[in-house]
Parts: sequence; C-alpha cells; structure tokens
Amino acid sequence: MNVREARLGDARAIAEVHLASWKTTYPGIIPQEYIDGLRVEDGAARWTERITEADSTILVAEDEAGVFGFAAGGMPLHPVDGYEAELGAIYLLATHQRQGAGRELVRRLASELEGQGFRSLLVWALKENPACDFYQALGGKAIAEKSIEIGGVLLPEVAFGWTDLSVLCSAAE
Repeated sequence: MNVREARLGDARAIAEVHLASWKTTYPGIIPQEYIDGLRVEDGAARWTERITEADSTILVAEDEAGVFGFAAGGMPLHPVDGYEAELGAIYLLATHQRQGAGRELVRRLASELEGQGFRSLLVWALKENPACDFYQALGGKAIAEKSIEIGGVLLPEVAFGWTDLSVLCSAAE
C-alpha cells in the first residue's frame, strides 16, 4: 500500500471510490433513490475542483490495482468551537476496509495538517455510519450533533474531535 498526495489524474478514481463506498455503507441510512442517482462523472468534476484548490489536502491510498481509498481535509466546512481543522472525507472500498489503510490515511492527513499549523481536528459522520466506531477507536470524542438533509430526508450527524492533532499523527505507528 502506498499513500500519497492526490494528483489531478486521480479525480475519477477518487470519485469511483467515493461512490462505491456510499453504495456499500449507506443503504438503509440514506434514501436508496438518492444513492442510485449519484454519478461518477459528477463526482469526478467535484474532485477535480477540490484537487486544484490550495486550501484542501487530499491523499490517496493505492496498491498495484490502483486507488482504493482517499482522505481529504483542511479548514472546517462545518466548524465546532475549539477545533481548527476538519477531516472532510475518508472513504475506502469495502474490500480494503479493516486492514489499516484508513488508520494510515488519517495518520498521514493529520501529519500534513499539523505541518500546516493546525493543532486540532474534527470529523462529521452520519450517526448511523459504522465508521463512527473507527473514529472512536482512534480516540475521537463526540463533541457536537446536527442534522443534514440528504435526498430530502433529515439525518442526524455527530462530530468527533481530537484536541491534540499529534495523537493522530502517531495513530498507526
């Protein structure tokens, strides 16, 4: 496994991982009609924009078959007082989950963000998302809740936070 900074040519692969992960993670949580309406092409366009933005750090995890996961973070899109940076997205193909890649993506992203001067981190997750256990296993504490509208349905979200980013920088070492 190799973790590296995303390049412009990775946008489609990131969108494919993103969509595949939604299809395996969110049935029964997000309306199926909404999930079925998502398109890789739309995601690729959004990820092309995000990769070219200077205020976002995006990493990909790859193996000999190609990109199978990614993480993105930077300034909070949904701030919580006392937390300087946000892990805005982390997704892995189901076949690559629970093998250490997610932990390594978080560790590397935390190190990048710490190098940019950030000292704390938060992540928002749908309350029913199984990844909530992952964030808690990394030491994240539930710090806030809100609702988000997806597919015409209001869904509860919870924020997990780390007041000391350096804890995550060594999470997989």
